[in-house]
Amino acid sequence: MGKILVTGGTGYIGAHTVVELQNNGYDVVIVDNLSNSDVKILDQIKTITGTKPAFVKLELRDKAALAVFLNEYSDISGVIHFAASKSVSESVKNPLLYYDNNISTLVNLLNALAGKRVNFVFSSSCTVYGEPDVLPVTEQAPIKKAESPYGNTKQIGEEILKETANAVDDLKVIALRYFNPVGAHSSALIGELPNGVPQNLVPFITQTAIGKRKELTVFGDNFDTPDGSCIRDFIHVVDLAKAHVAAIKRMEAAQMTAAYEVFNIGTGNGYSVLELIHTFEKVSGEQLNYRIGQPRDGDIVKIWGDVSLAQKELNWKAENSLADMLASAWAWEKYISENPF
Repeated sequence: MGKILVTGGTGYIGAHTVVELQNNGYDVVIVDNLSNSDVKILDQIKTITGTKPAFVKLELRDKAALAVFLNEYSDISGVIHFAASKSVSESVKNPLLYYDNNISTLVNLLNALAGKRVNFVFSSSCTVYGEPDVLPVTEQAPIKKAESPYGNTKQIGEEILKETANAVDDLKVIALRYFNPVGAHSSALIGELPNGVPQNLVPFITQTAIGKRKELTVFGDNFDTPDGSCIRDFIHVVDLAKAHVAAIKRMEAAQMTAAYEVFNIGTGNGYSVLELIHTFEKVSGEQLNYRIGQPRDGDIVKIWGDVSLAQKELNWKAENSLADMLASAWAWEKYISENPF
């Protein structure tokens, strides 16, 4: 069993995936430029698993440094690629940042790995579907024009990987199209740690509940949904992390039916923003101060996934409820308020 390289491994989803990899006996090395994460997460991972993963601070846009790294870690057999900028609203304001960071880093990584036999898991997104015509959305749904530069970088990334995997014999790729990851590890030692103002809903909810934020804005309540707020398929980050381990195991067991495969990773259920708020209030006992604001550019009205293919082929299933997700996110928020990073 070779090493698994996790790019962006000190980030939110990356750290949870490193924990699950180590719990499954994998030897992990993380590269991260720490632009949206904290190096202290490595000690938190060690507390959870008993093992501190190898770590190299590295900017994937630096080709020379990447070559040196791969020369030193020549026994890498698998790569899970998280390193990317991920805010829809920020990408609308600063598209060039997203094309530079999300596309050039992927191309650099693939070029640096050329000639090496590698199993590659790509962190993709349900944003590739745009506003779907049919719900739940399956992997066969058309890839529509992206609603944001962020979504477009995921579409382009998938195309690059599919074409490269089909062109070379030594690269196998599974792209995981996540729905909305939320929650934190049951230990409350790792979770979502946004820099500055959160771009995602759940950290904004928990920060408002604990008093870091004055109020929460719900972006629109007049959409074509039962309560007027947007609907998403939210998935517990630990369930999502376990899907990455399942993808690596599928490739190691030579179970793939093609050089490039795609799976939806979610719960298969749609929850509205207001439903999320009310569920949080129930599990936390806190009343949230929220107001209704204007809809945001780039937001999808409603989307949830058909995840039956992942359940069948990856032998994986999301196990945590919405209440579990929000209770764990609240436990994490309380932990970091007492143990600041």
